[in-house]
Amino acid sequence: MTAPKDKIKTRLGANYWKLWSSSVVSNLGDGVAMVAYPWLASGITRNPILIAMIAVVQKLPWLLFTLPAGVITDRVDRRKLMLSMNVFRTFVTVIVAAVVFSQSSTLPAPNEIVGGIDVTTNWLVYTTLLVAALLFGMAEVLYDNAAQTILPAIVEPEGLERANGNLWGAEMVMNSFIGPPLGSVLIGVAFALPFFFDAGSFAVSAALLLLVAGSFGVDRSAADPEAARDWWAEIKEGVAWLWHHPLLRPMAIILGLLNAFNALVFATFVLFAQEVLGVSAFVFAIIGAAGAVGGVLGSVLAPRISKRLGSGPSLYTTFVAMAGTSLAIGFTTNWILAFVMFAVSSFFGVLWNVITVSLRQTIIPDHLLGRVNSVYRFFAWGMMPVGIVLGGLLVSGVEAAGGSRHLALQVPWFVSAVGYLLLLAYAAPRLTTHKIETARAKGIADKGGSGAESTDTAEIEQEAVAETGIAGAVPPEMDEDR
Repeated sequence: MTAPKDKIKTRLGANYWKLWSSSVVSNLGDGVAMVAYPWLASGITRNPILIAMIAVVQKLPWLLFTLPAGVITDRVDRRKLMLSMNVFRTFVTVIVAAVVFSQSSTLPAPNEIVGGIDVTTNWLVYTTLLVAALLFGMAEVLYDNAAQTILPAIVEPEGLERANGNLWGAEMVMNSFIGPPLGSVLIGVAFALPFFFDAGSFAVSAALLLLVAGSFGVDRSAADPEAARDWWAEIKEGVAWLWHHPLLRPMAIILGLLNAFNALVFATFVLFAQEVLGVSAFVFAIIGAAGAVGGVLGSVLAPRISKRLGSGPSLYTTFVAMAGTSLAIGFTTNWILAFVMFAVSSFFGVLWNVITVSLRQTIIPDHLLGRVNSVYRFFAWGMMPVGIVLGGLLVSGVEAAGGSRHLALQVPWFVSAVGYLLLLAYAAPRLTTHKIETARAKGIADKGGSGAESTDTAEIEQEAVAETGIAGAVPPEMDEDR
C-alpha cells in the first residue's frame, strides 16, 4: 500500500538525522561552555567592562562579518563550510583549554568566586579568551548561517517547521538543561576540564557531518548575473531584497532591538548572579536550565496561543513578558524567582520564534537565502555587541556616580524593561496577523508550494523551540542568544 504523498514529503530522512545528531553533540558542548566561560572570566577579573568586552568581541562578527559571510554561504558547499568551522573551533578550544590548564595554580577555586572576591586580572588568560572569542564569533557566523540555509536542501518545505522544531528542541535541552549542570560539575573538578570537553564535542560534531551525503552548493542559475560579478554586488542584492520586503525589514530591526535589550542585562549577568543572587556554579547552571523548561512548555503551548490570539497579538505578548520578567529579576535577590522568570521569558521567546523563523525560510528565495538570512542576522544579532557594551558601561557608570555595586548590577534590568515597552509601541502596527499571513502565503506561492499543505502548521509547530538570542536564561556562548 502506497503512503499518502504528504506523508512521504514530511519524512525527514537519514541526512537530516545525521545533521540533527551533529547539532546535538555540538550543543552539548555549548551548554558546558555556557557555564565554563563566564565563570572563568569572573575568576580572572571582576571588572564589569572587561567581562562585557569578552562577549562584545564574540558578538562583534555578527555586526562586521555577517554580510560577507552570507555571500560565502551562497557560493560554497554549505555542509563543507559547517564541517570546516567545527574543525576550526576544535583547534581554538584546545588552545584555550591548554592555556587554562597551564594557569590552574593561579586561578581561584570556582566556589571561592561566589559573593564576589578581589581578583587581580590574569592578563594571559584574559587575552586568550578575548582572541578566542573573536575567532569563535567569526566561525559562529559562518556555521550558523550555513546551518540555517542548508536545511531547505535536506527537508521538503512542508517539513521545515517540524525539522526546525526538532533541532531547536535538542539545542534547548542540550544548551540549557543537560550541558550547564555537566559544565558546573566538570569545572568543579578542574577549571580546564570543561574546555577540553567542549573541544571534543566540536570534533565529534565534525565527524558526524562527514556522514551527511550529497552536495549542498547553490544553484546560481536564478541569480542576477550583474550581482554575481563581485562580492559587493551580491551583498547589495541581499540587502536590497530584505530592505524592500514590507515585513522582514521591520521584523529584523525589531528583533535587533530585542536582542540589544537582552544583551544589555546579560553583559554582566555572571556578576549579578554571584553578587546579587549569591549562587554557586551549580546553581548558576540550574538557572540556565530555566531556558529548557520554558522552551519545552513553549513548544507545546506557543502554537496554541498563536492560533487563538493570531500571529500579531502573540508577538506583542513577547514584549510585555520580557518587560515584566526583567523588572522582576531586577528587584529580586532570590534565585528561585529568577529561575521562574527566565523560564517565562524563554517561553515567550519560543512564541516569537515559532511564528518568525520558519516564515523566513518560506518566503526567501533559495538562491538568496544565505545572503538575505545574513542581512537579517546583521540586524538581529549585530545589535548584541552594542547592547553588551552599553550594559558594561551602565554598571560601571552607576558605580562611578556613587551608586552601590548592588544597585549598579540591578539597573540594566530596569532599563531593558522600559526598552521592551517602547519597542512594543513601534512593533504593534508593523507586525500584524494580516501582514504575516499574507507574506507566508505569497512565499509559498512563489516557491510553487501548495497552500493547503502548509496552512495547518500548529501541530508541527508544537515541536518548535527558540533559536534566537531572545530566549534562554543566558545568551549564547556566554550564554545565547538569545
